[in-house]
Amino acid sequence: MTKASYVRDQMLPPQAPPVSEAGVVKWLRENLFSGWFNTILTLVGVVVIYWLVASALPWWLNSVWNAESLGQCREIVAATAGEGATGACWAMIRERWHQFIFGFYPPDLWWRPIMAFGLLFVALAPVLFSGQRRNLTAILGAAFAFLLVTLYLAGAPMAAWVLVLALILGLAGLAQAMPGKLLWFTAIYPALCFWLLWGGSIWSPVAAMLGFVVMGVAYVALVGRMGPTASAIAGVVLAALWWLILDVPVANAIQSAIPFGLQPVASDQFGGFLLAITIGVTAITFSLPIGILLALGRQSDMLIVKTLCVGFIEFIRGVPLITLLFTASLLLQYFLPPGTNFDIILRVIILVTLFAAAYLAEVIRGGLAALPRGQYEAADALGLDYWRAQRLIILPQALKISIPAIVSTFIGLFKDTTLVAFVGLMDPLKGVTQIVRADIDWKGIYWEPYIFVGVIFFVICFGMSRYSMYLERKLKTDHR
Repeated sequence: MTKASYVRDQMLPPQAPPVSEAGVVKWLRENLFSGWFNTILTLVGVVVIYWLVASALPWWLNSVWNAESLGQCREIVAATAGEGATGACWAMIRERWHQFIFGFYPPDLWWRPIMAFGLLFVALAPVLFSGQRRNLTAILGAAFAFLLVTLYLAGAPMAAWVLVLALILGLAGLAQAMPGKLLWFTAIYPALCFWLLWGGSIWSPVAAMLGFVVMGVAYVALVGRMGPTASAIAGVVLAALWWLILDVPVANAIQSAIPFGLQPVASDQFGGFLLAITIGVTAITFSLPIGILLALGRQSDMLIVKTLCVGFIEFIRGVPLITLLFTASLLLQYFLPPGTNFDIILRVIILVTLFAAAYLAEVIRGGLAALPRGQYEAADALGLDYWRAQRLIILPQALKISIPAIVSTFIGLFKDTTLVAFVGLMDPLKGVTQIVRADIDWKGIYWEPYIFVGVIFFVICFGMSRYSMYLERKLKTDHR
């Protein structure tokens, strides 16, 4: 055996890594200059970005915020940046922002949509952050601060302040003691929102909500004898009879005895983001449960149920949304009894909801198909009936798998609310923008309104996307 001539008995001092293997230089080399092709693409990209910034930056830097017309904006830009310079005329947004937000809603009643918007987050909090006392309290506090400032600026009456204060304080206490009970406010919020936005008698939405009470009471009373499916069908039939026959007479009778209401606002006064959020939030809220039922019906063993669900889904998915909107605007009224006044916004909401439900049904069916057969067999082994198995085992896993696609459908649905401009409603992108640009003072303005509307759409859609990512991380329990 040969003997080693030298063995080091001391450690060498640590040395810094080579410059090319650490920090920014390493990142640039690996991501932007990893080869000749990527190097060329990087250089071309730098040139394009430089050209875009050099072209657009002066337009942004020469922005004008105080002016009464587009001509005055151009005069200010020429005086400050020289002849031939261009600049953004944000003065138009400053002058007409209220039309982009409220449409033609009466200015003295702006406090009503503001209040409905603030309470929307209060209603969503128990759904988005169920059982999380800290998040619930934070959202309630933020909603109260928002309403405190905006209601003051909108000149809200004292009754609105009292209602908001009582609601927020009561719900804040409930969030600490029994956070699950906040869902009751979520359940009654649609009626409250409808009353705030459209006004009229308060007893009309109350009578409509009683239809759901009739449905629930019928289901509880009959489920022991008829089973869950037959009881649910009976409850829906009784609720439909209530809405068709007794709803209006009961509301009118109570209004005659106890008159109480708000100033009515017609649907043609809605517009801007008030209209987009009203249609989008309502359609998102109701399309998800309908989509779940359609997905379950498509996988049902009952031939009639499966055929109806498949036919509905394939028909809706095969027809453009704009066709359904024209149906809601022009044709649906012909199938109603003479003299029926079916609100155009309500018609649009119904068909947009059904359109989104058909797409969500396929998304959820994909989640159901992704589950292994053993999950269904495990539910059968535990002795669970169909609905309990779906509620406790199958649907929670299927919905977790489908979260990205569900939120993507919601985002697409919210952006598609701009299509209502083609049926005469004043959406923020085309309807209101076209009216503003037709004004002689702002005739010729182009980019500013679209950028303003696009930024608000981006903020809302980005918020939904970020919540989707948060929910995915929270529910990712399979590898913990």
